[in-house]
Amino acid sequence: MKKIISLFVLIASIFCFTNVLAWPDRAVSLIVPFPPGGSTDQMARALSPMLQQEWGQSVVVENKAGATGTIGANYVRRAAPDGYTLLVTSLGPLVIVPHLMSAVPYNTATDFDYLTVGLRSPNVLVVPESSPFRTVADVVAAMKAKPGKITFGSAGNGSSDHLTAEILFLQTDTAGLHIPYKGGAPAMIDLMGSQLDAMFANINAVIQYINGGKMRALAITSDKRSPLLPNVPTLAEAGISDMTIYSWQAVVAPKGLPADIKTKIHRSLVSALNDAKVKQQFIEIGFEVVANTPEEFVAYQQEESERWKSLIQTRKINIQ
Repeated sequence: MKKIISLFVLIASIFCFTNVLAWPDRAVSLIVPFPPGGSTDQMARALSPMLQQEWGQSVVVENKAGATGTIGANYVRRAAPDGYTLLVTSLGPLVIVPHLMSAVPYNTATDFDYLTVGLRSPNVLVVPESSPFRTVADVVAAMKAKPGKITFGSAGNGSSDHLTAEILFLQTDTAGLHIPYKGGAPAMIDLMGSQLDAMFANINAVIQYINGGKMRALAITSDKRSPLLPNVPTLAEAGISDMTIYSWQAVVAPKGLPADIKTKIHRSLVSALNDAKVKQQFIEIGFEVVANTPEEFVAYQQEESERWKSLIQTRKINIQ
């Protein structure tokens, strides 16, 4: 009996070893659930050639946008868990949208294998360069003096910049007026034209306008000051608690990925993200490389999901 068991173990070991050696033997798809050009798409396109070189197979970026990222996420959820279809996504479809929509077609707790958080970046509180607001305290004082009158633009209802503003309102017991746009670009245009009073935006989206003198940065949502904006205080330094907030991009797979393939993909992702050229490319525009373990990612996803769920319910935020 012991010999038979040992033989089965040996056969299983050989099968697993052969399986990981064989993968990939065809093209791998990186599904981005948003249009080309955004932060998530940037990460996917930076990873693609690195993974292609390491795996010896084509690694193709496919944009499947729509329904705030849920179309692309659901496409991956339905794919075979064989390592040939991966989702490169922002935090939205994994920890925000499920609490905003009543019928998300996937379960984030059971439908995905979490591989790694690739990048994270803070938001910056910006105002027009001509604004009278020079500090966070100025903005808070104005909201207290004129409740519901100080306008905050955003890329849309439920976006990271919208929810960051909602946390500011909550933490300071104030009320600004949220103005949702169809994307961050038109909101930033109106901000620079002084048609908005303020907005939170991802650092990589606004750094050029700050450096170009078209926006003034008042504070940043990171846990420490950014080397790109060394003179801009964190919100904690500005006296606002519980406002360490990051947007992030990550890679997940359909649930059921074989352990050996999961290990190989994770190792390759971490290696690509930590490539000196790739890493510097992202650092220069305000991103921080995370490249954590699948176990750390699972814990982080749960923590982030609870945080945004609580805020969305407390502030009665909806996606309409």
